Amino acid sequence: MSERVKEVAKEDFEQAKVLAQDAVRSGAYLYPFKGIVYFFSHRALWRPLAAKLVPTMSLGLGVTIFMFAVTYVPQAAVLAIFNGPLAVLTTFLLVLSESSTIFSILSKNFLIDDALIDTFDGTLLCRNMTSLVSTERQIKSGSDPVAKLGKLVSKPFAKFTPKAMIRYLMYLPLNFIPVFGTVLFVILQGRKFGPTAHARYFQLKQMKPREKQDFIENRKAAYASFGVPAVLLELVPIVGIFFSFTNTVGAALWAADMEQGRQSGQSSTAPGLRNQAELAKKAE
Repeated sequence: MSERVKEVAKEDFEQAKVLAQDAVRSGAYLYPFKGIVYFFSHRALWRPLAAKLVPTMSLGLGVTIFMFAVTYVPQAAVLAIFNGPLAVLTTFLLVLSESSTIFSILSKNFLIDDALIDTFDGTLLCRNMTSLVSTERQIKSGSDPVAKLGKLVSKPFAKFTPKAMIRYLMYLPLNFIPVFGTVLFVILQGRKFGPTAHARYFQLKQMKPREKQDFIENRKAAYASFGVPAVLLELVPIVGIFFSFTNTVGAALWAADMEQGRQSGQSSTAPGLRNQAELAKKAE
């Protein structure tokens, strides 16, 4: 039995190692930061954020202050039982995560949905992906990428579903585990965040559910590596709204690079590593 346990542990470790290598080689973790740089260097992309800045900043400030005032002390008391002195830090991160989630639900459903779509599409136009964007919206003439955006055919960003909330609440107890639990919580959140950031790309590509599922599965390590830094950036109090837009820019840049790679016959993932992962799975 002990030999079998060692064998399974070794196989799981090899799979994790391959996925980690795939994530690193994909370079997807760099796109949230590339999004920040690209956003700052392209003033035309500021317009959607500027139009929503005051109401969203007010909402973010209000939610964060309320959550720290009402929930920090009782949650710190509970976490202190499990985390000891580290409860001060882990509770801080937990309340930030809760505030970010509430803010994300409210803002993306009621305030910035259209602005994020415009930011994503505008970034693609900056990268000369006009034919891709035109599959789902009208494109006007002109040189300003945001001003060229016409009427949307349909909206891709799904509303925050009960299933997503249930999953969030299921992961929440991980914060009771000192340090490691909080890190794992962020990783799990990031794993789901990655594919969500490309919801618009999937729609522009007119992918069917099965195609989208396969696309994500083949790039699951890359999507997780994109999602973790993106989630951490959006956890920053108040200015997380700014990073919501820069993450959208980063996701669009990644989509543009995928398209250019596809057109040139290159793969946007690490197929050799994925094949190793599949072989490791079959060995179970």
